[in-house]
Amino acid sequence: MAAFTLIDETRPVAVDATVRPDGVRLAPAGLERALGWELKAEGLCRGPRCIPARGIADADGVDLAALAQALERPLALDADAGAAVLGASAAERSARLASLEAPDFTLRDVRGTLHTLSRYRGRKVFLLAYASW
Repeated sequence: MAAFTLIDETRPVAVDATVRPDGVRLAPAGLERALGWELKAEGLCRGPRCIPARGIADADGVDLAALAQALERPLALDADAGAAVLGASAAERSARLASLEAPDFTLRDVRGTLHTLSRYRGRKVFLLAYASW
């Protein structure tokens, strides 16, 4: 087992993992801490929701790519760098877009003052984004 960084959309969590030629296996305890999925006899469970673990879990742990596929979440994986990012599922992204509510974020203005979008809820806000490319 080696140290591995798993980023669940934006939150990085250090987990133990085994990197094999056929993929990355996460230790069950690390998977539970990072994503909330617990390996049980009935499969991988998160609260009342369970998915079959057949083909996902083995003696080395939980196959990260197979888990991402079962959850219908995109995965960006760099095994050599010891890092992976799990994105939101298409259904979750669609629900966020349908809500018409912007996700919360914090950025600095040109003077270095931090501004958090949620501070302005209920008020009109003009956001200007610029990119040089």
